[in-house]
Amino acid sequence: MPQLPRVILLHADAPPKPPEGQACNGCGVCCATAPCPLGMVASRRRHGACAALAWAGTGGHYRCGVLAQPKRWLPWLPAALARWLVRRWIAAGRGCDSDLLPG
Repeated sequence: MPQLPRVILLHADAPPKPPEGQACNGCGVCCATAPCPLGMVASRRRHGACAALAWAGTGGHYRCGVLAQPKRWLPWLPAALARWLVRRWIAAGRGCDSDLLPG
């Protein structure tokens, strides 16, 4: 059975999704589609948008809320250590890993 298209809701000012492998621009497509393993823990869900996905209105992009507010999501870790771990866990700075195509 063919899979039906899926709609994800993003902020109207979100930048367009970059091609896979290009630099992340904070479009939010990946995290709005499904949480990463860290997002599964933070969100307590395996499907749908990650609860930690955060809109940065001043920057006009999405960011990982666990990285932006580690004390909210990982209160048992010192903030500096949490940020370092989260950057590694989400592969921050490694480029777009979403193979989704714009609709």
